[in-house]
Amino acid sequence: MGKIIFYEDKNFQGRSYEGMSDCADMSSHLSRCNSCRVESGCFMVYERNNYMGNQHFMKRGEYPDYMSMMGMGSGIRSCRMIPMHKGQYRMKIYERENFGGQSNEMMDDCDNIQDRYRMSDCQSCHVMEGHWLMYEQPQYRGKMMYMRPGEYRSFRDMMSGQRFMSMRRITDMC
Repeated sequence: MGKIIFYEDKNFQGRSYEGMSDCADMSSHLSRCNSCRVESGCFMVYERNNYMGNQHFMKRGEYPDYMSMMGMGSGIRSCRMIPMHKGQYRMKIYERENFGGQSNEMMDDCDNIQDRYRMSDCQSCHVMEGHWLMYEQPQYRGKMMYMRPGEYRSFRDMMSGQRFMSMRRITDMC
């Protein structure tokens, strides 16, 4: 079980909201969110309501000036708790949309799909086990996206043309 506390102002000031599950619309609890403290678990926070827009991974720790630290222009508008996974991690990545082109099954982190698999692009995937973070650039840099078990047929439709070049498992590091 995770616990995150959001604050309206920087440095944990102003009204607060304590979350222990998903929240699709923070505006019903706070007018804005500029700092947060993760007391346990891991969360993805989103720039827009309904888990949309830029997203960032949050693990246990304090984030006193979240907006300037993470570059989120409008603050946090929604959040999703990431359940802990015990067991294997498996994901199949595909070069093209709709599970087309070259494919590779992954069971561990990959800092660069081009170097490891000779894939120039990743446009769809099937997460079979575990929870993953996918990054637009090699070495786990750039915009990221949280992937839970399921089929993702087109990253272009989900993230307006974004492609992913590195992937990391969300392990018990929370």
